[in-house]
Amino acid sequence: MKEEGIIIHTTEQSGMPYAKVIIDIDHEKVDRMFTYKIPESLSDKVQIGSCVTVPFGKGDSLRQAYVAELTDETDFDPARIKEILEIAGGEIPAEVRSLQLAAWMKKRYGSTMINALKTVLPVKKQVKSTVSREVSLLLDDESAKAASREAFLKHQKGKMRAIEALMGGAAVSQSFLTGKLGVSASTLKSLEKQGVVRIDSYETYRTPIHFTKKGSSPLPLTDRQRSIVEDYLSRYDSGEEKKALLLGVTGSGKTEVYMGLIEGMLKRNKQVIMLIPEIALTYQTVRRFYERFGDVIAVMHSRLSAGEKYDQLMGVKEGRVKIMIGPRSALFTPFPDPGLILMDEEHETSYKSENMPRFHAREVAARLCEMTGAGLFLGSATPSVDSFYQAQKGRYLLYRLSERIGERPMPTVSIVDLRKELAEGNFSMFSRRLKKAMDDHLARGQQIMLFLNRRGIAGFVSCKSCGKVLMCPHCDVSLSEHRDRMICHYCGYEAPRVSTCPDCGSSYIYGFKAGTAQVEDKLKKMYPRARILRMDADTTKKKDDHEKILSAFNDGEADILIGTQMIVKGHDFPGVTLVGVLAADLSLFASDYTAPERTFQLLTQAVGRAGRGDMPGEAVIQTYQPEHYAVKLAATQDYEAFYEEEIGDRQLLGFPPACHLLAVLIAGREEEKTDAFARRLAGGIREEKTLPDRFTQMGPAPASIGRIRDLYRRVIYFRSSSLELLMQIKDRMEEYIEEDAAAKDEYLVYFDFDPVSGF
Repeated sequence: MKEEGIIIHTTEQSGMPYAKVIIDIDHEKVDRMFTYKIPESLSDKVQIGSCVTVPFGKGDSLRQAYVAELTDETDFDPARIKEILEIAGGEIPAEVRSLQLAAWMKKRYGSTMINALKTVLPVKKQVKSTVSREVSLLLDDESAKAASREAFLKHQKGKMRAIEALMGGAAVSQSFLTGKLGVSASTLKSLEKQGVVRIDSYETYRTPIHFTKKGSSPLPLTDRQRSIVEDYLSRYDSGEEKKALLLGVTGSGKTEVYMGLIEGMLKRNKQVIMLIPEIALTYQTVRRFYERFGDVIAVMHSRLSAGEKYDQLMGVKEGRVKIMIGPRSALFTPFPDPGLILMDEEHETSYKSENMPRFHAREVAARLCEMTGAGLFLGSATPSVDSFYQAQKGRYLLYRLSERIGERPMPTVSIVDLRKELAEGNFSMFSRRLKKAMDDHLARGQQIMLFLNRRGIAGFVSCKSCGKVLMCPHCDVSLSEHRDRMICHYCGYEAPRVSTCPDCGSSYIYGFKAGTAQVEDKLKKMYPRARILRMDADTTKKKDDHEKILSAFNDGEADILIGTQMIVKGHDFPGVTLVGVLAADLSLFASDYTAPERTFQLLTQAVGRAGRGDMPGEAVIQTYQPEHYAVKLAATQDYEAFYEEEIGDRQLLGFPPACHLLAVLIAGREEEKTDAFARRLAGGIREEKTLPDRFTQMGPAPASIGRIRDLYRRVIYFRSSSLELLMQIKDRMEEYIEEDAAAKDEYLVYFDFDPVSGF
């Protein structure tokens, strides 16, 4: 049965005559549901998430299934639809909770049930297990020596090498014997038949964790860290409010607080989900947690192989794994009894999904905690304005860590006005202040991080003669130059770099605005002896690229690390004493209301990478707007002053969290038809008599990028102080789409509540 267009109606309560069920909840392909009739005897008992017994297939074999949707309509002949037999007894698996969470996400964010299910259900595609073999010697020493001599006399060198390798008494892996010693598998089989050796086979656990040090003693907590851990666990035990926000300056030891909380949960026989915003943070986070907690740690992210993902989840199912670490997807780990969900760097926009359903991990984590009784603990040096607003309203406990560990000083910060640099004749991407600082720190053998909020070599390619900007033929965006190629970062279109303008034929066609690769080229000329690493989207395409770059820099194998946003998010490099921010303003120019917040967060996090070890740190911020409050307050690391400035603007202008926004994106192949359909949707809401007149509507209008992948995009915004009212608007729009059969196939419609970036 195919997915039914854009919208699938979901009803939480029973009373509907039909149920759509998933037969195998562990299977990765959940895009097919089967419809069954609900008998009257079960009409008040069957609900979303119910485990039921159904007749399945031609032979009507009895199978367990899980109810994913309740509906009052079906595309099939009702006379041919089979009935649910009974509600199955026994313990409900954790995946059923995930299914109920999917139903909530579908209703909350607007999505198909299928897409919500694909988001929350763990991928458990059966992957062939890996088998290892060990070879043990069955002979005593004298017999073994005799067998070795006999093999030597018969010129059976493989047998002789195998016996001698095993004479120490310990079992040896078969791969070592067949690899290093060159003993064939047939030789080992022959020895096994003769009763000389025993070959034992066992399944091995595929893991992306390759550290060896584990079970290290915890660092002693400071008095303030200990009081936070003890207070939160005490409140947890007493059943008080379990949502908390930790505001801790960079280098204040938030991770040690997390570890103290995790240790408390493990003592209570609970499991923990540790969320981090990006794969780039996985290496350092997992290393620190593995050294503390050992093999109960697992990791989940999109770069794992299918076998690694399968084995991580099997570890959860078998109870070996107690702590799951990873980005957004780790939130859906099917732990049987989770006690705590931790969100490090909770302010990061990567916690918001860009696909339907466009959920925020913080909101879904809160819902999951309500379902399980688990606690939610958020942490950041620069909390999102939304989270701090909730804490100020008393909806979160608020903890503070106001000083760095060991009373280390915060880095000294210089703000350089690039306008003055240009006026005084410096056309370099490096200000004179930053250049001198780099000279000094390199001379002292100290490490440097340079942050640029861009990638590639150029923001766009333009002709200086006629002004032609080379555009993507499928999207309304310019192409970016990457070495000898021009690439669209939205659809992936590539073309060779041009040497002449396609319009006027001029050879004066260049890329504009420096990117990380150009910074790297310039540094290599300035400091030919310096060891330089670059970390951005182009250098981290392979599975282990993040780990290799970060490990090399952490081990002192490079002097300078250049990177985009991924290098300033939570990393701890004790050898870094200088951080340079090359273009502080770029994020201020984003076309959405969160631009000052993101700029403040990026700059504060970047500055905070310096001076985390025994040596004092320094930061240089290069900017064209040194007077902007986001820049000035990031330099002083004054979060609460920034919050007061920002929340005042949000309240004045009616932006979240002071108010709620719903963004609706409509995308279609034909521009005029897409325009017309968007106007019909907007008009339908304006004329809707059942909705309270407590919202503001804006649009439809072209999205910030009007065309991507040959789809024309229009956006409508709704603003209201009531989130429930915006959800009603979303529901009505879904009904309009459902009633328009042609629209379901012709247009894509996306809903985004309180967007953190524009469509």
